[in-house]
Amino acid sequence: MNASQQATILIVPGLRDHVEDHWQTHLERQLSAVRKVVCVQPLEIEKLSCAARVAAIQRTIEAIEGPVVVVAHSGGVVMLMHWAQQHDTSAIQSALLVAPPDFETPLPAGYPTLDALQANGWLPVPRRALPFRSVVAASTNDPLARLDRVMQMAREWGSELVNVGALGHINPASGFGEWPMAEQLLQSLEP
Repeated sequence: MNASQQATILIVPGLRDHVEDHWQTHLERQLSAVRKVVCVQPLEIEKLSCAARVAAIQRTIEAIEGPVVVVAHSGGVVMLMHWAQQHDTSAIQSALLVAPPDFETPLPAGYPTLDALQANGWLPVPRRALPFRSVVAASTNDPLARLDRVMQMAREWGSELVNVGALGHINPASGFGEWPMAEQLLQSLEP
């Protein structure tokens, strides 16, 4: 890998895939070398299939030349963990992992149940250390994961934990369309 080659930013969205006013969508528009994983098309088919989403990550990475910096949010973090267990990770330079959900604890109403997550290959959530540098951005009041659980995941993944304060799930429902801190965290991953 050519150290001077600019990394491509790979956006890995969560279970809801593309959300127009999401900070990842805003970030995608601002960056020049960026690709986005299109998880499942159409989304209604195999909507919860972890395997289909992992395959989408692999297809996208295979189409990128040079180093990759991943920006994953929510379920996208878990997708990336499953991908990293099954594929060659040598193209990945680093990863920003924002608001990983605790899929091993019942989620609030409107989210998949533990049975649905189990049936679709999400559980158990991989806990092996990542072979590339990673930062986990954790909110103190995320409704999808208690901070102590996110801290434990970050430790097991070998990730640096950044406590970003009380930002909910860091999504439009929590008031985050644009989220300037994403760019700052991304810059902190630069070699």
